[in-house]
Parts: sequence; C-alpha cells; structure tokens
Amino acid sequence: MKTMILSFLLSFILCPLLADDAKYSETMSKAIGQVYKAKAPEEIQQAVNVFERIGNAEKTKWEPFYYAAFGYIMMANQEQDGSKKDALLDQAANQLQKASELRPNDSEIVTLEGFVSTVRLTVDPGTRGQQYSAAAMQSFGKALGLNPENPRAMGMMAQMQFGTARFFNSSTDEACATARKAQALFAAPKSATDPLAPAWGKGMVEGMLANCK
Repeated sequence: MKTMILSFLLSFILCPLLADDAKYSETMSKAIGQVYKAKAPEEIQQAVNVFERIGNAEKTKWEPFYYAAFGYIMMANQEQDGSKKDALLDQAANQLQKASELRPNDSEIVTLEGFVSTVRLTVDPGTRGQQYSAAAMQSFGKALGLNPENPRAMGMMAQMQFGTARFFNSSTDEACATARKAQALFAAPKSATDPLAPAWGKGMVEGMLANCK
C-alpha cells in the first residue's frame, strides 16, 4: 500500500516536470528549424528572440544560448556593414559564454567560438587575417581534440584552410582533404541522438567540395 501511494506521489510530482521538458523540446525544435530554414535576417531574429526568452527562463539549459549564438552568427554572415557584423558577433560571443558556463569544454560550443572568429576575419581579411585565422584554427583544433568525430569542427577547419589557401593563391589540396573527412563524418552512421543536438554544416561542406578537384 505504501509503495502504491509512493508511486502515485512520484507520478504526480514528475508529470508536470515531464510536460515542461516536452514543451521545452517542442519549442526549441521549432525555433531551431526556423533558424536552419531562414533566408532573411528578420526570420533568424525571430528565432533568436525565442531562444533568449527560453534561456532566461531555463537557467540550467545550454541549448538556448548555443542556438541564439548560432543565429547571431548567421545574421552576421549576411551583414555587409563591418561594425554591424561585429556587433552581432559580440552578441554571439556573449551567448556562447553563457552556454560554456553551463557546459564547459564542449566540442560544439568551441566550434561556434571558432565560427565567430572566422566571420570576424571577413570584416577586413587584410588586417584581421593573422589574428582571427589563428584564433579560429585554435578553436577548431580544440573542438576536434574534445571530439574527433565532430563533423562541424572538421568542416569549419576545412573552410578556414580553403579560405587561407585562396587568399595566398596556394594549393587547396589540404583543405579539400579535410572537407572530405568532414563529409565522411557527416555520412557516418549514428546511434540515437538528442533531437536538440546541432545538425548544421553538411551543406557548407558539400558546397566547398564542389570547388575541389
């Protein structure tokens, strides 16, 4: 009898929590899908606003901060004005700091840190190249050290290698080889994963490989 009562009480306590988790996953999944499919910065901003609201409410969840950062990076990638691009990347870095505090030394978060450096470089490659290419490659190397099978880290490293080779008018063979490794990682069979786990990057790698021999 006591066991039955205890089971009932536990169910009564846990049901709202499970419902909250389900709502969290549902809301996050919808906003993540919007970021992945968005064409215009305004669409991305709408999703970022959702992530920031969730992050303010769910103090222990790292994913809202991660995806808010990703959204800011995507908007910065589309921005032509250098000062506005930097401002968006500052926002991304701020969100990544919050994510990192909740999930230190995470390969996916470190990869996005490198992505921030990559986009900062594009503001002025001539003056920023040395500083930010080194910072980006350090981040991607660290991310791969944390998880050698992270296709996004491998793909971003390939992008940086390719851009550097093009800038110096040198061979892109190394970059293309790295991109093929990333492609293989994206294609590798995966066990059941977290539905909120990052899934971006495959299209970037495929686009780059189209320029490889």
